[in-house]
Amino acid sequence: MTRPITAGVDGTEESLAALAWAAREAVRRELPLRVVHAWRFQSHEALDTGDADQQAGWVRDAVEEAARGVAERHPGLAVTTEVLEGSPVDTLTAAAADAEVLVLGSRGHGRVVGFLLGSVGQQVIAGATRPVVLVRAGDEPAAEAAGREVVVGQQGDPDDSAAVLCFAFETAAARGATVRAVRAWTLPPVFAYSPGSMKLLDEAGGLEPYEKKALAAALQPWRDRFPDVAVVEHVEMGSAGQVLLEVAGRAQLVVVGRRARRTAVGARIGSVAHGVLHHASCPVAVVPLA
Repeated sequence: MTRPITAGVDGTEESLAALAWAAREAVRRELPLRVVHAWRFQSHEALDTGDADQQAGWVRDAVEEAARGVAERHPGLAVTTEVLEGSPVDTLTAAAADAEVLVLGSRGHGRVVGFLLGSVGQQVIAGATRPVVLVRAGDEPAAEAAGREVVVGQQGDPDDSAAVLCFAFETAAARGATVRAVRAWTLPPVFAYSPGSMKLLDEAGGLEPYEKKALAAALQPWRDRFPDVAVVEHVEMGSAGQVLLEVAGRAQLVVVGRRARRTAVGARIGSVAHGVLHHASCPVAVVPLA
């Protein structure tokens, strides 16, 4: 089954930037583009909002107009539109399940503050079973120029990071970009050392060589699968979120994994994904991990 690149639009500047990003990605990957809008009838006593049929018609016209704009910029791109009735979180989460990638807008307030991730975006990311890309208002095609990297965070063993590395390499291959694979490490507490772990560290020559070998092992299957993609291996001591943000300035896309955890007030994404989403100045892809 061919999955489309799906863009969620609501008429805001950031959602139109997400639509433009999604269209470019669909062209690169030779995939169709699906444009969706989550709608629920709302009336207001002080405004002429029309009845449900009128309002639905206005919404469809606006979505189709946005889709026509990207279709005109990308002749040959197959574009479909859908206005889906329901709550934004449920509707977009369901749309993500059928997509290669779901692309959403996220409001930004400069390089220091970065993204302003709303509750809808956060809940969709936490519940989506497919990758979700967040795009800032004002994102420009020039940011995807040659020389800018696809930065990906790697942690754990090769199986732990397979999904996030697969997405990063596929994206870089479609763009002719370099992958910068980042593995951050910190000193474990002294009581965490076991005889077995000490033996492994001794064999590796220390903590940093051990981390470098772990990153190389995780990358090897993807180097073999994508031999034309250039790779930079980046191992640095520090928190994962901070190290990723330090190199994000050279990135056209940052790719992170997430394992959502359920709490009494709903799903929450991990601290690394949360930090990168809120502070990176480029688009961020969040890939669900098993």
